[in-house]
Amino acid sequence: MKKIFLFFGLILLSHTYGQKLNDIQSGEVLRYRIHYGLLNAGTASLTTLKTTYKGQPHFYVKGYGRTTGAVRAFFKVEDNYESFINYSTGLPSFYVRNVKEGNYTQHFETVFNHNNQTLLLTDKEKNSTTVVKSVKGIQDMLSAFYYLRSLDEDELKVGTIKKMNIWIDDEMFPFQLKVVGTENIKTKFGYINSLKIVPQVISGRVFKDKEGVILYVSNDRNHIPLSIKAELAVGSLVADIDSFYKVKYPLNFSK
Repeated sequence: MKKIFLFFGLILLSHTYGQKLNDIQSGEVLRYRIHYGLLNAGTASLTTLKTTYKGQPHFYVKGYGRTTGAVRAFFKVEDNYESFINYSTGLPSFYVRNVKEGNYTQHFETVFNHNNQTLLLTDKEKNSTTVVKSVKGIQDMLSAFYYLRSLDEDELKVGTIKKMNIWIDDEMFPFQLKVVGTENIKTKFGYINSLKIVPQVISGRVFKDKEGVILYVSNDRNHIPLSIKAELAVGSLVADIDSFYKVKYPLNFSK
């Protein structure tokens, strides 16, 4: 179960340029309940606040995940992610991954220079900093999630495939997702019409195969992830929305 929360960021991704963050409100909070097989495995949350970073308007996004209950008794997880996302470009300026998963720990900070396509990567545990060559329009795990939510309806039609490059830990990975259909899914709040999305993920390291994940996103202007199902290398993981606060538009409930 090492990195069980990594999937949560990995599968919420999309393409690169032209992001508009107007459909997301400052103060929004999304919370999820995570199950590993039959076990209540943990919780995850995303909070968003509008702020400034180096004098420019940004969204400060914080992602937090932890194991709970019986799972926490034998495998303690405390995962913290932070991203400052430029409000005008939708690209990340500063990204933090600080995780504790059992005996495994990692603390990276990344500064993005999109003008010359480089990254300044700091390993806080090793107290070392390196310059890494990047590519145009690179996203981090959190900024990519908010890009997906900001796409127009025409950009998420059934059959659409989106591609991007995402920075994970200390490496860059290509990523893509495909909108395969629509479906009314059951949530604790009632049935909500959703887009069914199949991301193509990195097999072997975490997931069972390249298409071992299904993501259901509300089929409205919010594009909130409602349910995520992942076949992992060992077992399966399901995350369902547990609460939401300050979402900008009404959810598309179905009868």
